[in-house]
Amino acid sequence: MSVLGRFWEVGVEGLDLSEVLQPFGAARMLPGAAYTSGAVLAWERRHLFAGGWTCVGRHAELLPEGVTQRAVTAGDVGVLLTLAGGELSGFANVCRHRGHELLPDGGTATRGAVVCPYHGWSYRLDGNLAAAPRMAPDFAASDHGLAPVPVEAWHGWVFVNAAGDAPPLPGYLGGLAGLVAPYRPERLRLGDRHSYEVAANWKVIVENYHECYHCPLIHPELCKVSPPNSGDNWNLPGAWVGGAMDLREHAETMSLSGRSAGVFIDGAPRDTVRYLGLFPNLLISAHPDYVMTHRLEPLAPDRTRIECDWYFPAGVADPSYAVEFWDITNREDWAACESVQRGVSSPHFRPGPLAPGEDAVYQWLTLIARAYQDPAGALAAA
Repeated sequence: MSVLGRFWEVGVEGLDLSEVLQPFGAARMLPGAAYTSGAVLAWERRHLFAGGWTCVGRHAELLPEGVTQRAVTAGDVGVLLTLAGGELSGFANVCRHRGHELLPDGGTATRGAVVCPYHGWSYRLDGNLAAAPRMAPDFAASDHGLAPVPVEAWHGWVFVNAAGDAPPLPGYLGGLAGLVAPYRPERLRLGDRHSYEVAANWKVIVENYHECYHCPLIHPELCKVSPPNSGDNWNLPGAWVGGAMDLREHAETMSLSGRSAGVFIDGAPRDTVRYLGLFPNLLISAHPDYVMTHRLEPLAPDRTRIECDWYFPAGVADPSYAVEFWDITNREDWAACESVQRGVSSPHFRPGPLAPGEDAVYQWLTLIARAYQDPAGALAAA
């Protein structure tokens, strides 16, 4: 059996995490199988994506006016979102009769009731069973409501804890909440969206996001407007990692010229950009005049779908000054991440050390490693 075959079959329980969990300065990357194994990704989908608070999109897009239901997937668990009287609720996308999905993934409905397409059982939007055709007279409808799933809206995004194991969202966010609040993302408007499919493991992409050690070599545009060795990383409570980088003296924002063609966000810092990664799948890059996000969805051990959004204050007619800059930078990053993926898939790969400036990567790797050992405990302790 080849080494690559063994990588594919290794599960989380077979990963040697001892070097990852060493103190910063002595620690190393995750083992190669963490980036290449299908068994590891299957475990992550259940325990990290379904077990954590996964961002499934924007509230206004998931449940626009007139839509009362939408099916989404968090990790490997289907969830039904419902909206009644302005109240967002979540339930397992599973009929309590024979387990049929109530809506296909991504499907929507505008009815005032959830109706299973298999045998016609129907539920109120609060999850209670309303009708079960031709069941026995003594059937206890009150015992067969939909299984509730924790869902929360935060700054316009919808988060789902599909397995129900994570701590409440406020504690999960911890110190991140105060760093995002000045930008008031719920008031910003979507200016553009790009979708990318990157031939790299989702963790490789997040690791790349959390360091600028690579910036002088692959991001000439970025380095013209932001010193790559500037800023610092936070070490605050919550299941997230992040830091800030300074803008150069001539720069107003991250654009090819350094100038903003938009509107500055009232109350937002003017001389820095905040780079914040909420575990497991939302990266928030907060600028003086716009907020960019990357929402990650792992498709395979070596493939990730990324939805990149740019949000602006009202009155911005042309977002291209920000979109063009970051599309170039994104593609530079994706090429690097795809090269890393090929490297970690080599039988010659051995986990490497971290540079002194890669402390945010260290925070991310140790959060992952502790979650491999005890997912609920690691997220509760973050």
